[in-house]
Amino acid sequence: MTKFAAAKSAPYWRETVTNPVTAAPLDGDITCDLAIVGGGFSGLWSALKARERMPDARIVVLEGGQMGNAASGRNGGFCAPSISHGVSNAVARWPGEAEALVRLGRENLDELEADLDTYAIDAEFEREGKLNVAAAPWQVAGLRDMQATYARFGIKTELLEGAALDARFDTPRYHAGLFEPNYALVNPAKLVDGLAKAAIAQGVQVFEDTKVTGIANAQENVGLTTAAGIITAAQAILATNAAVPLLRRVRPLIIPVFDYTLMSEPLTDTQLKSIGWQGRYGIADSGNQFHYFRKTADNRILWGGYDAVYHYGSGRGEELHHRDITYSRIEANFRDAFPALGDIGFTHRWGGIIDTSARLTAFVGTAMGGRVAYAAGFSGQGVAATRFGALTMLDRLQERKTERTELKMLRSIAIPFPPEPLRSLGIKWAQRDLAREDATGHRSVFLKTLDRFNIGFGS
Repeated sequence: MTKFAAAKSAPYWRETVTNPVTAAPLDGDITCDLAIVGGGFSGLWSALKARERMPDARIVVLEGGQMGNAASGRNGGFCAPSISHGVSNAVARWPGEAEALVRLGRENLDELEADLDTYAIDAEFEREGKLNVAAAPWQVAGLRDMQATYARFGIKTELLEGAALDARFDTPRYHAGLFEPNYALVNPAKLVDGLAKAAIAQGVQVFEDTKVTGIANAQENVGLTTAAGIITAAQAILATNAAVPLLRRVRPLIIPVFDYTLMSEPLTDTQLKSIGWQGRYGIADSGNQFHYFRKTADNRILWGGYDAVYHYGSGRGEELHHRDITYSRIEANFRDAFPALGDIGFTHRWGGIIDTSARLTAFVGTAMGGRVAYAAGFSGQGVAATRFGALTMLDRLQERKTERTELKMLRSIAIPFPPEPLRSLGIKWAQRDLAREDATGHRSVFLKTLDRFNIGFGS
C-alpha cells in the first residue's frame, strides 16, 4: 500500500524557516552598477561576494518568483567538497587539472563554512561525512576503485563491509560502503533565507516576482526588461541555472532534468537503531539510477533521486514538479531499503529541476563585451559549487586573472545537446543502457562511446 498519496505536495524545507525574508516586486525603471538575475544560491552568493568587493556599488537582485522556491529550495542539501561533480568525474573528464579541481573544491567548502560563521547564517550546516553504499558486486568493486582514486589526492576514506557497515547503516539491500568524513549537509531553504538576509543587511536591493524577459546592449550598459520596468546596469550576472537561459547561446548547453523526493515522518530513536543509522552523515547508493538520503534536524528521512526525468522539448511546466509514477517507484525502493521501518508514512513529496550539462560540470562565460557573466550546468551538485561559480563570474566581470578563471573546466563550453527529437531519443537510449548496467554490471557500446567524448547523463 502506497503512503505517498497522503503526503503534502510541497517541499518540506520551506516549513522550517521562521520569518522568511520577502521582497516587493520592482515598480518602475532603475539603474544600478550590478544587476543579478536569479535569487537562488548562484544569485545570492554573487550578491554577497560582489558587496565584499564593491562596498559602494548599487547591487540589485531580480527574482522571477520567490527566493528559494525553485531548484535552490528543493534539493537534498548535500554540500559537497567538490566543484567538479566529484573526484572521479574530475579525473575522468579533466585529468590535467584534476589535482587543482579537487583542492579548490575542498577549499571552497572550508570557505563556505567560514562565510556562514561570518554572516551568522544558520543553515543547519553539519560536516558529518557521507556514506556511499553498494548493492551489487560490481558496485562494491566501484567503491574500491573510488577509494584508490581518493587516496591519490590524500582524501581519507574508510571501506566498510559486514559488521562494520551494519554499525553505520544496517539494511539487507546494501553490502558495502565507503565513508568519506569531509562532506557536509545543509538545510537548503535556511541557506537561501540566510544568504538573502545577509545580502539585504549589506545594502543589496532584492526584488521578488520580477521576471526578466529580455536582455540587450544599452549603449555602454546592459538593459534588462521586466513587465514592471527596465533595469539599466553597468554589468549583469545571469544566475538562472535551470530556467530557460536569457542568452540563446546557452540554451542548447543545458537540459532541465526533474528529480523527485519523499520526506518521511520523524523517526523515533528505536526506529533509527533498527536501521543502524546513528550518525548525522548523508548516504547515497552507487547505481547510475541512485538514491540519496539523509536525516533532517527532527530525524525525518529525505529519500530522493533514482528517476532522472527529462520531458520532451525541455519542458519546465509547474505541473511537472509532481509525478505519481515516480513517487510510487521511489517509495517501493524505500520499502526495499528499509524493511525494518514497516509502513512508516510520508509527510511531503515534491520535485525540482536540475540544470544538467552533457559533461555534468558547470561552465562560466561572458557576453556583451564582457559586461554580462553567466554560469550554468551544475548538474545537481550546486549547493556548494554555486559559491565557486559566483566568485568566478565576478572574476570574469572584473577582468581578474585567477586560478578560477584559468580552469579549463569552467572556461570551455559544454557539448550542446541536439535538437528534438534527437535530444529525447538520445536521452532515452542513454537511460535505458544505464538501467541495464545497474542490473548487469556491463556498460554498453553506446555509453562507452559517450565516455570517449566526455559526454554523460545523470544528476
